[in-house]
Amino acid sequence: MATTFTNDGASNVGASSLRATPERYVSLGDLIGDYAKEDNRDLLIKTYGDQGITGFLQLTGAVTNAGTQDEVQYWEEGRLHPKVEGSISTATLTMSGDADDSIDLRLNDVLLTNENERLVVTGIADGDSDGNDNSYTVKRLDGAGNPTGTYGAGSQFALIGNIFAQGTDQPGRFREPGIKKRTNPFIITKETYAVNGSQATNIGWVNIGGDYRWYVKGEQDTRKRFMNQREMMLLYGQLAATDGTEVEVPIDDSATLGKVAGSEGYFAAVENRGLVADVSGGAQGTFADMSDIDGIILELDKEGAPAEYAMYLNRAASLDIDDMLAQGIATQVTAGLPGQFGAFNNDADMAVKLGFKSFTRGGYTFHKHDWKLLNDPMLGAVGTIKGAMVPLANVVDPRTGNSAPALEMNYKGTNGYNRDVEHWVRGSILGHSNMSKDVAEFYYRSECNLITRAANQHVLIK
Repeated sequence: MATTFTNDGASNVGASSLRATPERYVSLGDLIGDYAKEDNRDLLIKTYGDQGITGFLQLTGAVTNAGTQDEVQYWEEGRLHPKVEGSISTATLTMSGDADDSIDLRLNDVLLTNENERLVVTGIADGDSDGNDNSYTVKRLDGAGNPTGTYGAGSQFALIGNIFAQGTDQPGRFREPGIKKRTNPFIITKETYAVNGSQATNIGWVNIGGDYRWYVKGEQDTRKRFMNQREMMLLYGQLAATDGTEVEVPIDDSATLGKVAGSEGYFAAVENRGLVADVSGGAQGTFADMSDIDGIILELDKEGAPAEYAMYLNRAASLDIDDMLAQGIATQVTAGLPGQFGAFNNDADMAVKLGFKSFTRGGYTFHKHDWKLLNDPMLGAVGTIKGAMVPLANVVDPRTGNSAPALEMNYKGTNGYNRDVEHWVRGSILGHSNMSKDVAEFYYRSECNLITRAANQHVLIK
């Protein structure tokens, strides 16, 4: 029996029907795209450069010390010759506050006014409800009677001494040393990153330091962001104005709230107790000429400032100072004084390697440095601070005699455990087995604060 095969025309599997020619595809690109490997460049381009903004605290000599309470307390010495603030009507001085430390005037105290009158305290009225004296009778020391100057609210009077008649007794009251107690709470900063098991094993196109797993980039960025945020909080943080005014923040995802006292950052400390220079006349909107520097120097002299400063500036302020130096003003030669590099072991080369440009003026040496933080476009759009001047000298604690840098960063810690920068991982992947969820969670935490010592010797440039 013969077996026959017939073609009924229902299908056509001839050679011509299997041709892989371009007209059988939507486009030629479809033909080659499915089979050809992409011409991939695995280098990750840093479109915005190095976006790390940390480093200010390390360069200014801030150190880390272990804290053992919820806040740090420290002590600052007051002026030997304090100033008082108030107004004078006829012969009555009414104090509205103390320009320096809290003091009461005594009989026979002598005050110097801004109109060069010398006034002697001849009488004391009882003070306000807290028992402090705040109203005094004053007469001109030259015997001309009542003060003749105009002294409105907020006038300041320097206490320069006292004067007594012959045969009189010693003062009936004495003054305590002018030491001011200050406190600053610690601030807790946190961050989290997570990756699931599937994404942790995916290989991408971008080279992340020799690794092509994309989650590695996410973890690196989170770590850098955390360090940036921590330093930002130490610089821009604020302390609650008074006890009981702490801000309420969520404790968790519920409606439960907890109070935080905040923490005084560097800028707030200088704004409250330091010098604030408003400069705006230069080509870039900052320093116009050397008179701006001279004005700052005159104020520093009043505060007993050290002779060496680091100037951390945004780009505009840095360019304006470069313009002044390019004109030959206040260079090491024309200032008549050699450059000082005490903060750099008296080595000018070391200052240059760290990115500082130095010049002298009026017995002060200034080491200029660009501050990447203030060039950040986010802060440049909303902030008014153009720079800061930090004294490069240690400050002596009047109670203990210990010497400490002008800036001091503290972290919580005890018995070998510290909360400077804590990092840990939970998960059930990447070698971790401390939770059942198919993820790895990366945690970051820091509890620290910043102490700005002798803030009156620091300068903010706005």
